[in-house]
Amino acid sequence: MRGTQFAELSAFAAIAEQRSFAKAATLLGVGRSTLSQNLRALEERLGVRLLNRTTRSVSLTEAGARLLARVRPALGELEAAVDDIGDDRRAPTGLLRLVVQPPVASLMIGPMLARFMGAYPGIRLDVAVEKMPGDIVGEGFDAGIRFGEQVERDMIAMRVMGEARFVVVAAPGYLARHPRPKTPRDLRQHDCIRNRLPNGAMFGWDFAKNGRVVHAAVGGRLIVNDIELSIRAVLDGLGLAYLLHDYIAADIADGRLVPMLEDWSPRMSGFFLYHSSRRRITAPLQAFIDFMKAEIKRRGLSPSGPPGAGVHPNYRLVGARR
Repeated sequence: MRGTQFAELSAFAAIAEQRSFAKAATLLGVGRSTLSQNLRALEERLGVRLLNRTTRSVSLTEAGARLLARVRPALGELEAAVDDIGDDRRAPTGLLRLVVQPPVASLMIGPMLARFMGAYPGIRLDVAVEKMPGDIVGEGFDAGIRFGEQVERDMIAMRVMGEARFVVVAAPGYLARHPRPKTPRDLRQHDCIRNRLPNGAMFGWDFAKNGRVVHAAVGGRLIVNDIELSIRAVLDGLGLAYLLHDYIAADIADGRLVPMLEDWSPRMSGFFLYHSSRRRITAPLQAFIDFMKAEIKRRGLSPSGPPGAGVHPNYRLVGARR
């Protein structure tokens, strides 16, 4: 492969992943005009359009999607090979790309960012926050953090956050006007604030007790796709919400929200850091793994515990290869 071809493919992959010429130029450290020239040269050489672009958006064509699926893993391996040159240095350098779910971003990654970046000044960190992460290898990520129930069986996984559970909560003002539910069936009589997933499906209100899993059919006037908006709505007394306990622990402790059906609350294995068992661990990823091991020890958590130990149907091995 000639050097110009590598530059063209790198430009294409960066634009396709960032969905922006400006962001891709910043990521690669080149000018937008250079990036545009490389993409145009690649499309002319291949004789096909790879990206649809307007003044406001960039999207992959069918041919572009096929090329990205083949090129991204190969570019990742080339980047890893270059990173190997610096493996014998005292401080690791290079790019680390992570994809995490929203609770991880707000509850774990955010609070530790300054310490990690301060400990490893040579690492550039690219964090994507997605509700339903896809194929980390195909999308060019080094690792991800998601519920253990969602981690595919061929991944290497390590617990980084403790057991998680979902609870039904309401504001005291709402409960002053409505009877408190005693079983999941009682939720039918309440205005429930529901959450829509990225695939368009509603997030299920599922419960477990004595080995029995129950799906509650709930209704309500408000549907959102943002956790912060759900929390704001339940605090304002608009209805009941079904939320991850860690998000609202402070509101419960301060009496702003009241937990209900706690003996029915489904428990999950918690969040796991995972990466491919088929790819070499880069120096930046190894540094992050070591950092997280120290965090786990500091928090008194166990890094073991196999993914898939929870009972929540919404998170049972989504898309896993068995």
